[in-house]
Amino acid sequence: MSHQVELRELQAALRTASDVAFDQEPPAGEQAAVLVDALRRALVAAQALTDGPGETGCREHPRGAVDPLYGDPEDPLPPGWGRCLLCNDRRRRASTRRRPGR
Repeated sequence: MSHQVELRELQAALRTASDVAFDQEPPAGEQAAVLVDALRRALVAAQALTDGPGETGCREHPRGAVDPLYGDPEDPLPPGWGRCLLCNDRRRRASTRRRPGR
């Protein structure tokens, strides 16, 4: 989902929650269920927006895969390497090309 879609979903859910919460009568029964549902939808949309650059933290591949070796104490990545599998694979290929005899 794009951030625009997530933002529209967040806004719609918050409008619904606001309408129910600021009604003349306190929400009860079905209205309370509508309020809870709207707040859940708003939370999911807000969390999607806070993902920011994605799990990788990579500017080039923000939604790319995380390298399975990231944080592995038994087979650590070289210093300076990040979480992005795509960038790390590119680094691996580049380092094998530089080795003599290959």
